[in-house]
Amino acid sequence: MPRGIPNVKRDESQGMRYTTFHVPPQLNPKHMSTSYLKSENNSIWGRKAARSKITTDEPPPEGQGRRGSHVVVIHFGSRYLRVGRASDVTPVTVPNVIARKTINAPTPTFIKRISRPRKGRARALPPLPTSNDEYAVVRGSDDPFDEKIEVIQVSLRDRMRFYKLRVTPDAAIKAASFNEQLKPELIPEQNDPFCVDWIQDIAAEPFYVGEKALRLADPEKQGYIVRWPIWGARFNTRDYPSTAMIIDDIETILETSLQDSLGINRREYKDYSAVLVIPDYYDRPYVRDMIQLLLIRMGFKQLCVQQESLAATYGAGISSACVVDIGATTVSIACVDEGMVVPETRICLNMGGDYITEFMYVLLDRICFPYRDIDLARSYDWNVMEELKSRLCTLTEENVALNLYDFVVRRPKRPAEKYGLRAYDEIILAPMCLFEPRVIDFDELKQSGRPSQNPGVSEDIVDIREPRDALVEKYTQAMIISTQHLFAPRNLAALENATAQNQNQDAPASGQQTPFTSATAAQPGDVASEAPAPAKSDETSASDTPIEGEATSKAPTPPLPSSSGGADEAVPETAATSPGTGEGTGTTSGGFNLDIAFEASKLPMDVAIFNSARAAGGDEKIRKYLQAVLVVGGTGLIPGISHALESRLQAIATPLVSNMDKVQIIPPPKGVDPRVLVWKGAAVLGKMDGVSDLWLTATEWDLLGIRGLRERCFYL
Repeated sequence: MPRGIPNVKRDESQGMRYTTFHVPPQLNPKHMSTSYLKSENNSIWGRKAARSKITTDEPPPEGQGRRGSHVVVIHFGSRYLRVGRASDVTPVTVPNVIARKTINAPTPTFIKRISRPRKGRARALPPLPTSNDEYAVVRGSDDPFDEKIEVIQVSLRDRMRFYKLRVTPDAAIKAASFNEQLKPELIPEQNDPFCVDWIQDIAAEPFYVGEKALRLADPEKQGYIVRWPIWGARFNTRDYPSTAMIIDDIETILETSLQDSLGINRREYKDYSAVLVIPDYYDRPYVRDMIQLLLIRMGFKQLCVQQESLAATYGAGISSACVVDIGATTVSIACVDEGMVVPETRICLNMGGDYITEFMYVLLDRICFPYRDIDLARSYDWNVMEELKSRLCTLTEENVALNLYDFVVRRPKRPAEKYGLRAYDEIILAPMCLFEPRVIDFDELKQSGRPSQNPGVSEDIVDIREPRDALVEKYTQAMIISTQHLFAPRNLAALENATAQNQNQDAPASGQQTPFTSATAAQPGDVASEAPAPAKSDETSASDTPIEGEATSKAPTPPLPSSSGGADEAVPETAATSPGTGEGTGTTSGGFNLDIAFEASKLPMDVAIFNSARAAGGDEKIRKYLQAVLVVGGTGLIPGISHALESRLQAIATPLVSNMDKVQIIPPPKGVDPRVLVWKGAAVLGKMDGVSDLWLTATEWDLLGIRGLRERCFYL
């Protein structure tokens, strides 16, 4: 090799690239006659500062000088897109759905995410208890679905017994008898103030966005396909054949919303900066494609990317909290410490408001739901159940009574129909699936999605991340704590030696604390608590509380590798996975596949919050975060959810944490909707002077790629 050329060792640790082009090694900056990298003028920031001095600052146009008026804040969700100027009080909320004209439009199908009763089984009401105990629950049959419902009912009856509330044993029989005989009342169109203007003709529009897409009378006959491009914390790869089609639909939805709601045309994008809110447990291809869309395809001036939990704390005006974002399809949990998201505490659960809606339909169907022609695949029928959920659902045990309700069904080419409905404990059993997720069909969720990018393909030519950082991005310490009972028994002596070596190394980075040892890892559901806690069944299932007493003593928490070790040093038998996918499962020594991120997503919400706080550190950190739990998202509007979550967390933490004070749920600021709290926090960030160092321009993105964002953020 000629002299002067450094002998760079070839990096074989990266995955398969898109290209076989040979990357030349870095030039030698030590040559005497060169000035390369010897002054600030050679850096991209120095050239940027020099250009800003040459460019004359023009005064802002009249009426456009308000701070944040040229900053657009964008927050994508599974059901809604919230977008607006940073100077606005509230964002514009648009359903994140699009209907595109197509040939041979497919028939809309509904993916069942909640378990159903056995097929062919006749509808049977639960029998009356034979004992004198009014709180007793009797299983109606040997159907596994009845067994799952029984567990939730036992948990509810235990709480009602604790609060000394009366129970109506024959409430289900009375409700079913009333609902079965009920006939709807027709409402003429002239007497219906909320009449829907349906799009019934075969229109020539190439697409409809938002509310217009949901007002299509019959999308299949009209030649439209209705799709939601976002699912949880990633792209909706279940309904799309390619990621390019997802990006096209997202661009169309965003461009139409900016034009119709904010009056911002495409030619004006170059004058606006954008703040993009991404999930806490993000998918790297998702972040990369969204930045490529906003900076390159749409042409915004510059971009700032922030995580949801950090934006929520800014919106609430607090610096540290355990943020619980209960969305439509996922529950995102992360701890924020003094303006920094602790990466080890992130955990994402595969449940949300849509699961409550579907579970409520299943429960009401058991008591002869009067609207018998319902099909959840139709948008107007889904809206009926959404309205019932928002009006009826509660987590306050005092509201459980045999009450009479009413609802209105509006369908195309038919007059509105007003139904009556009697229900008992269905209104509280439905939201309790957040704490008893055994009714959720997680296997269907795993099969219905695919990764947006092959895990073996790497976009980075050279990965400059530390091995531990790359590992934490794939699965966090909170996820490992939550799935430690699934690890096969190992050689305890070897594991203790590995743990001792890990503790003797340098202190971990900020936010990456050592979790509880096996001696303190107990089963929350097995603790005899003073406050009522959800009842647990004796059988072992994947959705049970994940910290089993005996299993924990046999399989302590596997330590994460240090920054000096390899990514597979401490967990050699478990493969990491990308969020929300079923790909990349590894095989443990027990001989079964284990997807850490997916298995951790089956946790009850209260247990997941406790494990997230555990991953932050010792008892002091747990007490700190459990005394500042911030609940945001649309499902956080359910009455009584704060008390229900507080009592369950108190029952878990009191026996396990020394000197544990009262668990506190922080309410959103007065007059602020928890659904827009994350957006308002991102709007605050967009108006701050300190955010000027976090802006990423199209030139820097084209030159540096994801590395340019990594140098401006603390989480990549």
